Amino acid sequence: MIKLSQKLKNQIWWLIITVDYDYSRITIAEHEINGDTLTLWLEDKQDFKNSLDECLQLDLPLKQLAKIIKAENMNSYEGTKLHPTKSFAYRTRIEINEAIKWYQEDASLTEQQWARETLLKNILTQLVETEVYDGTNEELFY
Repeated sequence: MIKLSQKLKNQIWWLIITVDYDYSRITIAEHEINGDTLTLWLEDKQDFKNSLDECLQLDLPLKQLAKIIKAENMNSYEGTKLHPTKSFAYRTRIEINEAIKWYQEDASLTEQQWARETLLKNILTQLVETEVYDGTNEELFY
């Protein structure tokens, strides 16, 4: 489960409401990795913004991306290994590299995009399935 602040949850809810609950319209406009933080800028596919300042900025710990990569088996493949001492072959998952190292060094641009999109999908699904937007923590503007 990905932890988000209440303010960020409210902002994501407004984005979901803006796209008429069709969160397949929400896209990643840009991304950046700084140290241990993955930053995603989100926007509506049908209402592209002129600058990143107009997009919703989502800062996530890089370890959340690592969890998604491991859970989706993006950094491993099904293969056959030979037991080192007992001379028999067995099927297992073979890890290519540690999740973040795989993302940065081994993954193609397409695989990196899939990882980011899967992370976004998990966040949106988690929010829609576990939260109900009630508007009680909103700031009022007059």
